[in-house]
Amino acid sequence: MNEKILEIKDLSFAYNGDSVLENINLSLNEKDFLAVIGPNGGGKSTLLKLILGILKTKIGTITINGKNSTDDLSKIGYVPQNTNINTSFPIKVIEVVLMGHINAKKPLFGYGKEEIACALGSLAQVGMQEFANTKIGLLSGGQRQRVMIARALCNHPALLLLDEPTASIDVNGQKQIYELLKELNRYMTIIVVSHDISVTLNYANKVAYINKNLTLHNTTNKFSVTPPLDGHFCEVELMQMFRGKNA
Repeated sequence: MNEKILEIKDLSFAYNGDSVLENINLSLNEKDFLAVIGPNGGGKSTLLKLILGILKTKIGTITINGKNSTDDLSKIGYVPQNTNINTSFPIKVIEVVLMGHINAKKPLFGYGKEEIACALGSLAQVGMQEFANTKIGLLSGGQRQRVMIARALCNHPALLLLDEPTASIDVNGQKQIYELLKELNRYMTIIVVSHDISVTLNYANKVAYINKNLTLHNTTNKFSVTPPLDGHFCEVELMQMFRGKNA
């Protein structure tokens, strides 16, 4: 039986009295692959910030491996949406990845052999080891995203969060990123915020539609659509209906 990795219970959140999330409940096991979709302003980014501890929960709870999510952030890997950087900044790929060692950095003396070996191993996981000494600004958008994923892997997280990981990447690069995530999903739970539902349905076993409230879809059976009791209808039902007709 798979171990429960993430559990969110009765979570609500508001900015200055304006409700953003209401009564969110979500449970993910190890090796789940969750795609998070929904309209802009629906609360997707807020939910990520709450899981990461950037925002503090006031109503409800979030636990990772049964503990408060903010007790040990090393259990969570995070890949931000924007990988655009100053291309003239002289930082190497290996140096970017080493920044993922949240608790191992030694400001006066740099990083130890173990941290460097781990960073190189993370680069090997994402197929970027040959670029270890390349300046990050010389890489393509897809390559930079792989480096950012390698950085997130340095602490061997149980849960990997990615915010629009294929934004501004060409179609071939998008497929490569999702194939990489599919491989990583063999070892960890993954949550991806994405607008590309046609792609994520090929990889995710669950899809959460968030627009203040959360509606969870199990996509294991891609061609079966159960009419929601609350009248909910989103891109997931539409895509499944389309695929069912063309199956």
